[in-house]
Amino acid sequence: MNRFLLFGVLVLIVVFEGCKPAQKTTTSTQGGKYHEDLSGLRPKIDETETIDTLKQDGTTRDPKVYVEPKFTVNAQVDAVLDSIDRLNLSRRVVDGFTIQIYYGTRREDALNAKKEATIRIPEMEAEVQYLQPNFRVKVGKYFNRLQAQKDYEKIRQSFPNAILIPDKISLN
Repeated sequence: MNRFLLFGVLVLIVVFEGCKPAQKTTTSTQGGKYHEDLSGLRPKIDETETIDTLKQDGTTRDPKVYVEPKFTVNAQVDAVLDSIDRLNLSRRVVDGFTIQIYYGTRREDALNAKKEATIRIPEMEAEVQYLQPNFRVKVGKYFNRLQAQKDYEKIRQSFPNAILIPDKISLN
C-alpha cells in the first residue's frame, strides 16, 4: 500500500514539474557558454537621477543640503558603552579553548601524560586538573578555535586521544 502511495506522489510531482513554464535560455555557439537575458526584469532608473539623490518616496533632494544625523553617539549611548567597558574590566575569565590530552581516573597516568607533554611540547605548559573523580591534563590556552586548531594538529601526532574543548581562560 505504501509503495503505491509513494509511486502516486512521485507521479504527481513529475506532472506538476512538467507544467512549469520554460525559462528563456540561450547557449551561444562560441564555446557553449550559458547566457540568459534578464534585462526585462531589471528596474528602470532615470539616468539624470542618482541613487544618492533619491528619497524614499521617489522624489529627489539637493545633495548639498546638510542633514543632521539621527543615530549618533549621544549621552545615553555613551553611558551604556561606559557600563559595558566597566563590566569588561571586572571580568577575570573569558571563553576560550584548550587541548585536553588525558582524561581518566588514575593520577599516575595523568602525571605521566603531563611529563610526556613537557618533553614533547616544551613550548607549551601542561596542567593537571582534578575534578572528582577524574583527572584532566590540558595544554595551551586559546581565545578562538582557529588558533587552537593549528596546535591541535601537531599535538594529535604525539597524543592521538587529544581533543579540543571549550574552556574558561583566566585573564591576568
